[in-house]
Amino acid sequence: MMNLKRTLTTAVLTLASFSLTALAQAPAQPQFQLCKGIFALCTFSQCEPIMILDSPLLFSCGCTVHRDEWSAGTQACAGEEKVPGKGQLIRSRYYPNFTTYARCSNNRSWAMCLDSPCIIDKNDPTKAQCTCSVVQGQGDYLVQPGTDQCSKGAISSATVVDLDQITDFLETQPNLSPPNITVVNVKPK
Repeated sequence: MMNLKRTLTTAVLTLASFSLTALAQAPAQPQFQLCKGIFALCTFSQCEPIMILDSPLLFSCGCTVHRDEWSAGTQACAGEEKVPGKGQLIRSRYYPNFTTYARCSNNRSWAMCLDSPCIIDKNDPTKAQCTCSVVQGQGDYLVQPGTDQCSKGAISSATVVDLDQITDFLETQPNLSPPNITVVNVKPK
């Protein structure tokens, strides 16, 4: 009887250990924050690399300013309700302003702008310049359908997984109805 208890205890501890290890290795789901206020929207924006020693260190992306609208990001909503003027700092956040996208499966670099700092244009308060991270090799990413964004230029984008996660979050929010988004080119199996 003692050996049976010891064997069962060992089995339970081993199973628990494997379960904790699997949980620790699973990618964490981002914790999104919903805000209503001012933000820069960078989806599919054109970007220019900020080069250091012939390598892109960051991207500078031209984004659009949205005021008094809903958006999601991973940072807390601090100051979004204020109305900063020209030349002021805001954050890039996300809300789907498109209903279709194409997916790219190549290893080109692109800009990740979510939560990035942006400066409102001094001459046009509907535009902002955002400083975004360089991303490459993180999986399929989004581009506008019918463009050559998979092969030319640099754009602000997100992985397909990122889009699915943030859209799932937005769909759980009361009084929001994000559009249904369709992939126009399905990744070959």
